[in-house]
Amino acid sequence: MPRPKTKSELLNLSQENFDKLLNFIDNLTPEKREGQFPKGNLNRNVKDVLMHLHHWHLLLHEWYTVGMSGTKPEMPAPGYTWKNYSGLNIEINKKYKNISLEEANKLLKKSHQNVMQLINAHSNEELFTKKKYKWTGSTSLGAYLVSSTSSHYDWAIKLTKKCTK
Repeated sequence: MPRPKTKSELLNLSQENFDKLLNFIDNLTPEKREGQFPKGNLNRNVKDVLMHLHHWHLLLHEWYTVGMSGTKPEMPAPGYTWKNYSGLNIEINKKYKNISLEEANKLLKKSHQNVMQLINAHSNEELFTKKKYKWTGSTSLGAYLVSSTSSHYDWAIKLTKKCTK
């Protein structure tokens, strides 16, 4: 499906891809679900993928909270730019290394619900009008939400499928 351009498309594709990811993981054997991914992948297992998604939800909420208060958020995070955010992803993996897969699943479900509530709190115009909010720059709030939900879930599905073959 193409990138969402409306609130309903964003809500539907986000939930669809989220459910697809969790269903795929639920249908893995316990060995695949708990096993290590092949070397060369930053995310070393299913839990790492879930925590990556969760943490980017938290970052999105931080940007949103700061941005909507009238201040420009540090994106993607303090000390990082969009050119060097791979280091941030390494930090995310380290931060959650001792979290269980079960806990990761719970945290992701909660942060997904929070993002879905954020989407629901806005009109189609508020989500997809470019430059509506100063903090989103030349793009729209919806573009950030697409990147943190439907598109990110699609990435997670593809990575998890590839690494658990």
